[in-house]
Amino acid sequence: YDELREFIRTHHHLPNIPDAESIKKDGIKVGDMQIRMMEKIEELTLYILDMEANQQMMEKQIKVLTELNKDHR
Repeated sequence: YDELREFIRTHHHLPNIPDAESIKKDGIKVGDMQIRMMEKIEELTLYILDMEANQQMMEKQIKVLTELNKDHR
């Protein structure tokens, strides 16, 4: 995700998506843009699923640490 963050900082738009100036100047092909948007939706869905898995793992770790802390009191 660091590469994506750096790309956006540098180019001010998402990879594989034209910037606003290009769209204003050249317009967009609706079908092409629809394909690109679907790719971004898939990427976002995978990212959310990854975040959810990480959250579940952290919740389990917190539970274990909480139990360990109770046992050592």
